Amino acid sequence: MGARSWRLPVLAALAVVLAVGPLVLSSYWIGLLTQIVILAILAMSLDILLGYTGLPSLGHAGFFGVAAYGVAVLSTTYRTDFWTCVAAALLIGIALSAAFGLIVAHVRDVYFLMITLALGMVLWGVSYRWIPVTGGDNGISGIPSLEAHAGLPVTGPAAFYYVTLVVFLACAALMRVVVRSPFGLTLRGIRENEARMRSLGFNTWLHCYLSYVIAGAFASVSGVLWAYYNGFVSPTYLDLTASSELFLMVTLGGPATLVGPLLGAGLIVLLKNVMSAYTARWLLILGIVYIVAILAAPQGIWNLGTRRST
Repeated sequence: MGARSWRLPVLAALAVVLAVGPLVLSSYWIGLLTQIVILAILAMSLDILLGYTGLPSLGHAGFFGVAAYGVAVLSTTYRTDFWTCVAAALLIGIALSAAFGLIVAHVRDVYFLMITLALGMVLWGVSYRWIPVTGGDNGISGIPSLEAHAGLPVTGPAAFYYVTLVVFLACAALMRVVVRSPFGLTLRGIRENEARMRSLGFNTWLHCYLSYVIAGAFASVSGVLWAYYNGFVSPTYLDLTASSELFLMVTLGGPATLVGPLLGAGLIVLLKNVMSAYTARWLLILGIVYIVAILAAPQGIWNLGTRRST
């Protein structure tokens, strides 16, 4: 009990910052909070795979990038309305995760890692080379703001942040339902001992496949939000660096917790943006922070002082 006693005050502090922060912070810090919330959805979606199912993916940012490109292409090239853009981008991301899931759901461990990495690089290559559609290295700019595209009566960084926060809370609640359901408990069983779960009659392939698709769906949600937040999409959203940072957020914050990836996303975003303003060697600082954190809390910051996240 003592090891977990610090969690409630941390959760309360996080809730206060997320709820009232934009009312007192400058637009720069509101922007950072928005980034944290969007990337937290993405990191939490990977946590379903990595933390709860035990499937380490290095191509998860691909679904994020594909959904972002969906919004960019539809809103700029075809001038599609807001709800059609959102629905189509989500369907593209989900369909792609469903197709890729058929390829990766039957492999495990390092083989899963290698295949997801390869698939992620395929998506990056397509975004880089399919210039008539994606703009290649130049990307796609001119994405309308979410407030204007959706016809909201309010505009500005704070308005966009609170829309994002509502989506984040909805996604977090849905993911919590998933991981605490019998389906989620089965995923944990597969993570611990897949052979035993298979001997008990569970279709482990189907559970891993559905886990992959669900994770891809939530990653697509974050991609849609990011496209509207940044107003620009490029191949860097799908490359290995993006997936590696995402992997870092989950492992640093604490796998199989959902809250941990939120903390990890916050730490990475703050280190990238704040440290880079003071030194060009911010990547070195990020590496040192990660090493120290892993040595002090091998299971992640949110799991500090616990035997195993369950």
